[in-house]
Amino acid sequence: MLYAAARSALFRLDAETAHELTLASFQHLPRLATLPFQQTPVDDPVDCLGLRFRNRVGLAAGLDKNGACLEAWARLGFGFVEVGTVTPRPQPGNPRPRMFRLPEHGALINRLGFNNDGVDALVRNVQRARYDGVLGINIGKNAVTAIDDAADDYCLCLEKVYPHADYVTVNISSPNTANLRSLQTEGPLAALLGRVTDARARLADRHGRRVPLLIKIAPDMDTESIKRVAETVQASGMDGLIATNTTLSRDAVKGARHAGEAGGLSGRPLSLMSCQALRQARAAVGPDFPIIGVGGIYDATGARERIAAGATLLQIYTGFIYEGPALVSSLAKAVAAPQHAASR
Repeated sequence: MLYAAARSALFRLDAETAHELTLASFQHLPRLATLPFQQTPVDDPVDCLGLRFRNRVGLAAGLDKNGACLEAWARLGFGFVEVGTVTPRPQPGNPRPRMFRLPEHGALINRLGFNNDGVDALVRNVQRARYDGVLGINIGKNAVTAIDDAADDYCLCLEKVYPHADYVTVNISSPNTANLRSLQTEGPLAALLGRVTDARARLADRHGRRVPLLIKIAPDMDTESIKRVAETVQASGMDGLIATNTTLSRDAVKGARHAGEAGGLSGRPLSLMSCQALRQARAAVGPDFPIIGVGGIYDATGARERIAAGATLLQIYTGFIYEGPALVSSLAKAVAAPQHAASR
């Protein structure tokens, strides 16, 4: 009830203004802003990527691009948090308006375009944060960087975030940076991941620790494309996949207000497509390769379906906005190991 009232007030504002207002309160008043919604994290430890996650439900990248709200997320029960996407240099992103709600579908469309304060600002935020959970940092390229030079941006970001991340995600699947998804094709992908994994090897020697690398894929690829990406990811020495980013498809929201807006669609309409891509990715990589499932997870049934489809861990974003912080513990309990579920 309390979150429903807060959401009603926020939904009277345009989507991006509400987003900024919430993040500002979480950043500057994390204890006060989260007090009405604070939750003890579900204790369901999961070992994955050489890391121990408090539970299987994490915050997806995109909500906290600058890593400014880590204390708040910790107080809302997440088992892990992924921040970013961050780029080497600050950039404003695409012109406003660029975020749109489709409430009748439990969906969002955004074309934010990697708006962020730059990697140095994110690192400063992470360094001063009171957060001791698993932290993923999602990296991308600047819009002004030519696609042929994209690896330079990814490697620069990797070097900056490496000492502060528990894992790093290479984002080549956002639909809102021109030509970015072309990096998912076989040749460019192999070249990019070769550069990134070579950089990781040098950084591992320098810092005395090997940080896992994941890649986030789009839901719009066909089965054969997902198979080729999966093969390339494994052959390159990457450590996991995140399935999936937002979709360009509008089939599930035809006729809705804002359905014609450019950008990536997230939320309930993405669920079926994202789960199918996850199944295809799991079939391609085998039973043991880590996959984080994300995209349209709104309830316990959806969470269990992603685990059954092959997800090792889960992330939420749009579902969190529509359903509120109670969704975090609800999902974590739904997918907890039986012995942990029985102990509550």
